[in-house]
Amino acid sequence: MTPEEIIASGNLELYVCGALPPDEAAEVEEAIAAHPEVKREIELIEASLLHLAETVAPPVQAMTWTYILNSIRNAKDMGDSKVRTLNWPAITGWAAAILFVGGIMWMLKQTNDLNNSLQVTTTENTILKEEKSTIENQLAENNKTLEILRSKDYQAYTLPGNQAVAPEAFAKVYLNKKENIAYIDVKGLPAPPRGKVYQVWSLKMEPLTPTSVGLIDPQNQAGEGIYKFVNFPAPEAFGITLEPEGGSETPTLSQLYTLGMITI
Repeated sequence: MTPEEIIASGNLELYVCGALPPDEAAEVEEAIAAHPEVKREIELIEASLLHLAETVAPPVQAMTWTYILNSIRNAKDMGDSKVRTLNWPAITGWAAAILFVGGIMWMLKQTNDLNNSLQVTTTENTILKEEKSTIENQLAENNKTLEILRSKDYQAYTLPGNQAVAPEAFAKVYLNKKENIAYIDVKGLPAPPRGKVYQVWSLKMEPLTPTSVGLIDPQNQAGEGIYKFVNFPAPEAFGITLEPEGGSETPTLSQLYTLGMITI
């Protein structure tokens, strides 16, 4: 092919874009080396392509620009800034392909971000629902316990703190003497240290006879800070001691936190 035929064929535009088959690309390279006008045409195409990209292309990522610039090979000093009329179908097709790929990549990223956001929101909603259910159950349990304690069947007693051990401590006992049921509110007690637990005692005073009512632990919990105990001897007094985990057979009097009499 003559230089004029090569220029008119549109192969030079495809060559600059890297879209020619190897055999045709080799033919163009031979023409560039042999014919100055073909080389000049390549330079004009490269200049026009850069001008097109700068004026009409939207912002693209650095990777896309690197791909475009690597596709424009053998750029030399162009000297003449004149930009000739090009084979627009080839150039616009190539540019549209780049924009299409960029658009697909942007859409995939947006979809991935949306999926991640949806997953986080779903997880947060699940946690909130579980927390709401727990709070509602706790509130219902507390309300049920309060209704019981407010009934005329229960009498309230205060167990003051032992001045030698915990003078600021106290506990509340709500006692149903007929059914032998006691609810004990321990919010006035300090948190037990690690490895220790509070134990409740029913006391007969003469002679002093302590009987374990039970431990302040989750198995006996009836509400927030309130614990239920049943089936214990009719008390003349209630005491609460701090004991090793698992409780003790007899109260540790040196760790007696509260003690209060029960009016018969």
